[in-house]
Amino acid sequence: MLNRLDRESRDERLRELAGHVLGSNKMDPGLYTQYGVKRGLREPNGKGVLTGLTEISDVNGHKDVNGESISIPGELYYQGYKINDLMDGFRNRRFNFEEITYLLLFGELPDKKELREFLDILSQFRTLPSKFVRDVIMKAPSENIMNGMQRSVLTLYSYDQDPDNVSIPNVLQQSLTLIGAMPLFAVYNYHCWQHYHNDRSLIIRYPSEDLSASENLLRMLRDDGHYTDLEARVLDACLVIHAEHGGGNNSTFTTHVVSSTGTDTYSAVAASLASLKGPKHGGANLKTQCMFEDIKEHVHNWSDEAALEDYLVKIIDKEAFDHSGLVYGMGHAIYTLSDPRAVILKKAARRLSEAKGLEEEFALYESVEKIASRLLPEKRKFSKPICANVDFYSGFIYSMLGIPTQLYTPIFAISRISGWCAHRIEELVSGGKIIRPAYRYVGHHRTYHMLEDR
Repeated sequence: MLNRLDRESRDERLRELAGHVLGSNKMDPGLYTQYGVKRGLREPNGKGVLTGLTEISDVNGHKDVNGESISIPGELYYQGYKINDLMDGFRNRRFNFEEITYLLLFGELPDKKELREFLDILSQFRTLPSKFVRDVIMKAPSENIMNGMQRSVLTLYSYDQDPDNVSIPNVLQQSLTLIGAMPLFAVYNYHCWQHYHNDRSLIIRYPSEDLSASENLLRMLRDDGHYTDLEARVLDACLVIHAEHGGGNNSTFTTHVVSSTGTDTYSAVAASLASLKGPKHGGANLKTQCMFEDIKEHVHNWSDEAALEDYLVKIIDKEAFDHSGLVYGMGHAIYTLSDPRAVILKKAARRLSEAKGLEEEFALYESVEKIASRLLPEKRKFSKPICANVDFYSGFIYSMLGIPTQLYTPIFAISRISGWCAHRIEELVSGGKIIRPAYRYVGHHRTYHMLEDR
């Protein structure tokens, strides 16, 4: 018969055990160098270790010249097409994210007939099973919408007649189901949380089959369902540039790792959502927004570059904001001179700020970008330049669109699901072996003694 601890004694013992866990699991970082282990699958210069092959997208910030790596303006390719060229070609069109989804999944840009048929197919997948909102989303809604989306994705498994079938036709249908459903999961989970916990009126608006993903997102999210053409186009640009970023980013690599086991589509996507939820990955734009709110509180004259620089120095020196020493939205593992996604979003942010009378706030972002890109290499003794990344302007855009901060990362997921599904299919078609990297054991071998002897 066990002797039951009271709650206070139990909690005290758990704290003691937690301290034991901290002590027993901490390893000397020098061991990684000693054994030549690429910590975090990173080379010493921060570049990712090659772990696979992909044809879906390419990410490049350097080129080799006479054996030397030279920084170049960042390049992002979707199925061989440069993202800048795609965005230029999409000008004044409505269904750009949908066309990008087609390109990522099928490897080619559609002609007009193929695009019309694909839009019709997608519109039929922008729906949820009967009573799904009532029976799943409205039951125990989560404050963190990403967790609500994970639960919704996993529950779809129970509504699928053949969920474990990993044949490509079946996985493609499952993928389109999730691509169509992801915006509904995000918006409906948000509305239900607001209804139950903040006493907001519950408005569930169904998507329109004639609208694009960005238009439907704004229509379903806003109480009045209204939005401007510019707002929809800017949000569409966000969806396009977040749709894919190579196989090495954490959530897409998660897709490959989990898919290589032969598991079902819903489990693989739920795992990728779990990865994206992390503040070091999909939550970075929210941290950037929080940092800018802090800057605005402490630097009242946004045009005073000297005051901005003084405060940024305090942030870098861990004396201000969250004391991490990070300037959020600055720096990238691959891009140095520029992040092509940030370049595109900066133009979009400028247009939207002009339309909304927020030019001064845009100028603040521009000033911080300029000052931080100079300060960080100086203070950190970096030999390579540092540029703004995709998170620098995306949060600002979402705030101008009136999108709640709880939906910043879910919008990332709404977009990236297209890339995840493309990589899942690629893994199932071409991967073969289960992905299983090795860890080196650096502990000690010990002799076991029976309990009576201890």
